[in-house]
Amino acid sequence: MDGIIIFWAMLLVAFVVIELATSGLTSIWFAIGAAGALISAAVTAPPRIDLLWLQVLIFLAVSGVALYLTRPLVKKYVSSKEVPTNANRVLEMVGLVKETIHNIDGKGAVYVGNKLWTARSEDGTPIQKGTQVDILRIEGVKLIVRPHEAETDTGSDS
Repeated sequence: MDGIIIFWAMLLVAFVVIELATSGLTSIWFAIGAAGALISAAVTAPPRIDLLWLQVLIFLAVSGVALYLTRPLVKKYVSSKEVPTNANRVLEMVGLVKETIHNIDGKGAVYVGNKLWTARSEDGTPIQKGTQVDILRIEGVKLIVRPHEAETDTGSDS
């Protein structure tokens, strides 16, 4: 057996082992490319090292085409989806600032959903203690908030 065939076979095996060792599809496209180069090396009679450039080109082309054709499907069906938690129930609720929120000082706390959360303002402006705030999102263990704009009907047409 020729050394170049052994090289492509070992590369193919290495990519397959890497693929099996990881949880997501990471190297299957390169395994397919290595298989294409292996076939190219095997059908060259006798196997010639001077055609290595062609085998490398086949490896790159087949890997690229496999990646291009399958990656959108893989992303669609194997994508890492966000796992909702019980904490998400506070989203879109109105909370009460219990400690003035000041992003630069790293201070601020909001009471919402019977819990006290650390909080930061959405745009970086300080929010005073006692202000009602809308809960926009959760980043790590901090709520991102903005002052609540209550819908009040004053009864006037001004």
